[in-house]
Amino acid sequence: MRELSVVGVRVELPSNQPIVLLKEVDGDRYLPIWIGAVEATAIAYEQQGVKPPRPLTHDLMRDILAALKAPLNAVEIVEMKENIFFADLLIGDGVRVSARPSDSIALALRVGAPIRCTDQVLAENGIVIPDEQEDEVEKFREFLDQVSPEDFAG
Repeated sequence: MRELSVVGVRVELPSNQPIVLLKEVDGDRYLPIWIGAVEATAIAYEQQGVKPPRPLTHDLMRDILAALKAPLNAVEIVEMKENIFFADLLIGDGVRVSARPSDSIALALRVGAPIRCTDQVLAENGIVIPDEQEDEVEKFREFLDQVSPEDFAG
């Protein structure tokens, strides 16, 4: 397993499909995952520190886990099958629950849980951005500083 960090979310043009970009913590590979608008908003809200007046679904999940004293220990992206990523939530004392990566990432950000990916998934789907394209990644980070979660509302 390789640990990943969340670079951020953006909208892929021209399809207007949101994407979350993850980066290998101890490496140079990126893992792009296309996600839904609701999940993109949830991830962007958490990254930007936006606190809605009422809990969103991922906030509710965080609160339920806390109330049950069942911590989210990690998120693992475990498989890609037919262009669909699969993830597991590792909860409490060895409970593993299958979940969409987008929901898993939104929840992990809220509780500070690590996000990991199998070597195989990263080897098959990870991309290396050449040094000359690092400028593009920096532009992407600048874009993330400018974008608001409402930009992902469909």
